[in-house]
Amino acid sequence: MVLHPLLGVDEVPAVESYLGRVGEVFRVFGEQDSGCVSYGVRLLDGARWFVKEAVNERGRCSLERGWAFHRAVRHTAIVPQVHRIAVGDDWAVVMPWRSGEVLHHPAARGPRDRVSPGSPMSRFRSLPAAEVLRAFDRVLDAHLTVETAGHVAVDLYDGALLYDFGAGAVHLIDLDEYRPGPFVLDDERLPGSRRFMAPEEFVRGAVIDTRTTVFTLGRTARLLLDAGDDERAWRGTAQQLAVVERATFPDPDDRYADVHRFADAWHAAGVSCEG
Repeated sequence: MVLHPLLGVDEVPAVESYLGRVGEVFRVFGEQDSGCVSYGVRLLDGARWFVKEAVNERGRCSLERGWAFHRAVRHTAIVPQVHRIAVGDDWAVVMPWRSGEVLHHPAARGPRDRVSPGSPMSRFRSLPAAEVLRAFDRVLDAHLTVETAGHVAVDLYDGALLYDFGAGAVHLIDLDEYRPGPFVLDDERLPGSRRFMAPEEFVRGAVIDTRTTVFTLGRTARLLLDAGDDERAWRGTAQQLAVVERATFPDPDDRYADVHRFADAWHAAGVSCEG
């Protein structure tokens, strides 16, 4: 095991107790359904890090997949996994801490957390449309990199979007289910939020490829650029809405063939706010 350059150890018997000795654990994220528990830790030098460890077999598989993804894909909007530390026979991943608020908490059930006054999603939707478009452009640009690296999006939803309201910056987190594609679904469904998922993600034996990513990105644009949660108050252009509608056709063959073609159509339909 390679010596961890920040924590100064190569094996940790219990990550939470260890982190409490080398710094201050200022946040614990225990209400996850991913099989992992995460911690925000401030080390003695003041640096803040996000540490995630698996607590069951599902979590272990997720961390393994995520580690491989982060070795293959790098983008400034994607929070990287930069180190691993051993935890007994398992290991935890270490990421730089990013300021911001998750637009929809993964432990929330139902729409309340999206529409409640003062909730992160409600505040995000109240931003000027140009700021929302700028955030989506960053998400889209990151997925151009994902596609170029030969990977497809799995379990992308508003719980994977961390938004820093002060800086006006969006970060992509918890992309551990992303994987090389195309692949054939060998289970009854993929993990994820139904509001964002393509029909083929619920069909054993279906091909999951970049057209599936196009669908999810189309749903992301549709839900972020709506003033509410009922999809009746589109804030983009009519041309952009037409692009979203094509991206989210039920039949993959009717969608844009890949993320690059979707991005070209999206930017042609409205002024890009990138930069």
